[in-house]
Amino acid sequence: MNSIQYFRAASLAVAALFVFTPKAYAGQSAGGIWTLQDENASISTTSPSDRYYVNGLHLGWTSPEGAVPGFIANAGHALLGQGTQRISLGLTQQLYTPDNTSAINPPANDEPYAGYLVINLGFIQDTANTRTILGANLGVIGRDAGGEIVQNDFHAVIGQKGTHGWAYQLPSEPALDFLGAHIWRVPLGHIGGLETDMLPQISGMAGLTAVYVQPALGLRIGSGLQSDYGPPLLAPSAYGGDAYKVVQPFAWYLFASAASKFVGYDEVLQGSDFQDSRNVPVSHVVGTFEVGAAIIWHGLRFSYTQVFQTSRFHNETGAVHEFGSFAVSGIF
Repeated sequence: MNSIQYFRAASLAVAALFVFTPKAYAGQSAGGIWTLQDENASISTTSPSDRYYVNGLHLGWTSPEGAVPGFIANAGHALLGQGTQRISLGLTQQLYTPDNTSAINPPANDEPYAGYLVINLGFIQDTANTRTILGANLGVIGRDAGGEIVQNDFHAVIGQKGTHGWAYQLPSEPALDFLGAHIWRVPLGHIGGLETDMLPQISGMAGLTAVYVQPALGLRIGSGLQSDYGPPLLAPSAYGGDAYKVVQPFAWYLFASAASKFVGYDEVLQGSDFQDSRNVPVSHVVGTFEVGAAIIWHGLRFSYTQVFQTSRFHNETGAVHEFGSFAVSGIF
């Protein structure tokens, strides 16, 4: 299957999300949550900026509370105990390039070109002050993820030159990864009439494309902090996921967090599982610092996060890689 066919299949998957969205059960919220999110490395204080993890695009749907098939609900309660539950479906594409995107044949010691295109399946269970997220990503990594088409066609639309080294991208292979996260919401009291809390988190992934464990700690100040568990970010970044609720007409917060990712394996950097490909030696500890803000207004949530990330591989250019993450969500 080539890139065009994958994008057609991805489009059908997105359409299926709209067509087969379950109706809210009686007594539950009026509708599910739709989220559109983009992460881009062109939003950076470093130069050059548009490199390494260059873009992530996500469209997701999260069910109303309680709108969960019975067998999934029962399994969740058996594993995690009591709590409110949701399921989620989504589509995510992430693009990676080397530092030198003008070279037709990129340096062998630079990050390989790669695309990652997956369907996201998730389960969320909340208690009064905890959230557990379990999920799976299923799709493709490499040429058939459509990275070259998306990046160069978008650059053509905005009048920029295309990148030239996609002929050396990772070959196509299946992507299957399992994810998990647990977040604690710890109220810290009030400062000047504003709420504050702390968000310890432990997350991880295991599968064909990545193996890691990532502890993190977040801090927030604002109003209506019971609305969520921090802004949404695409894996492997923390924090709180797509689910939120409306606790007051207008809620807001400022946010900062730090995380340490302990990496066992990263196919994007270490090369294909089953074929010869370019590869670079991975850094087994990667630090991340995030700052941002979120607003929830009459059911709509807007969030922006700036992410600062230490080197993911040896000989990476620059001590810190940056990207911005913007997400908008609505309850429909």
